Amino acid sequence: MFELLIAVTAGLAGFTFTRGFVRRRLRFVDAVQSRLAPLLAGLLAAALVWPLAALPLVTVAAAVAFGVGTGMGTLHGARDIRRASGSLRRSGV
Repeated sequence: MFELLIAVTAGLAGFTFTRGFVRRRLRFVDAVQSRLAPLLAGLLAAALVWPLAALPLVTVAAAVAFGVGTGMGTLHGARDIRRASGSLRRSGV
């Protein structure tokens, strides 16, 4: 049960951190708007966390959850950027 809690927490942490990072730091980077950006971010994050699965309480599910959370955070952060820039264009600013 504790391993499941760690996996869920890893996924939520990956999502929250990445979404904020994309919204704040990558808002002017065009590459984050590509369709491959979330997939690449998720795969890279899971690959970087994969060695931690050797620890007793961290499982492969936690690494996968972190990768999925990171990919989803990238996707939603990029979507937030598109929506914010679209509202600025419509308001005449």
